[in-house]
Amino acid sequence: MDPDYLPFHPGPSRPTYTPPPGAVDAHCHVFGPAAEFPFAPERKYTPCDASKAQLFALRDYLGFERNVIVQATCHGKDNRALVDALKASGGKARGVASVGPDITMDALTELHEAGVRGVRFNFVKRLVDATPKEVFLGIAEKVAKLGWHVVVYFEAPDLEGLIPFLKSMPTPLVVDHMGRPDVTKGVDHPDFQRFVDLMTDVPTIWSKVSCPERLSAEGPPVYSDVAPFAKALVDRFTDRVLWGTDWPHPNMKSHMPDDGTLVDVIPRIADTPEKQRALLIDNPMRLYWG
Repeated sequence: MDPDYLPFHPGPSRPTYTPPPGAVDAHCHVFGPAAEFPFAPERKYTPCDASKAQLFALRDYLGFERNVIVQATCHGKDNRALVDALKASGGKARGVASVGPDITMDALTELHEAGVRGVRFNFVKRLVDATPKEVFLGIAEKVAKLGWHVVVYFEAPDLEGLIPFLKSMPTPLVVDHMGRPDVTKGVDHPDFQRFVDLMTDVPTIWSKVSCPERLSAEGPPVYSDVAPFAKALVDRFTDRVLWGTDWPHPNMKSHMPDDGTLVDVIPRIADTPEKQRALLIDNPMRLYWG
């Protein structure tokens, strides 16, 4: 583990909010264990181990029934830890993999059979080296044949330049963490409204309304400066939003969030039982188990 890496919270609180039966944590990760699943040589960070058993125990503790496990950059394109967790989940987990342009349809089919339903393209420069967009398009065309979607991770200043590429995708798109807006600018700022306009223009683009701990200038435990952004998307695009813990919260620098308090944010961004059901059950089930 890197000397400055913050391990996940050792004893999260019990949420006061109870998720509805069947709720899905639609964004989380597994790391290693490194002795069994070594981290990628090209990684930009070395995390702590965060095993499938620990993830599933947290799922149960927080009151969720299913997970969507997203391949983390520390494992590169070696999806063995992800596949191992999916197979151990008893059908309660689906996955988002990371693959290269040389991936074969046979290899993608094996991932599909294990429970993978999407691939992730990362544009955050501090986490990955640059990849030509033509490479991503080639991968997207392959996974479209399996009915998968593409998850994209970028930061708000890069959105304007990415819009033509995002609109060219042959699959549904899921944007991580609302495109990482600068919440100090407010919901009505053109930067965030550019993202709202994109979701309005392209009905196959979804958003995860997750990670207030990464976006907040105010900080824990309430993260009230992030809630208006997430609520705006839940209210307007109720059938295209997802929520997840982001456990074990890789590369957090300011603090390590309490996963129980993150769950308690949910009723403030989805303020009716109907919106909560869409966010936590209907939408992830349609995208990953449908």
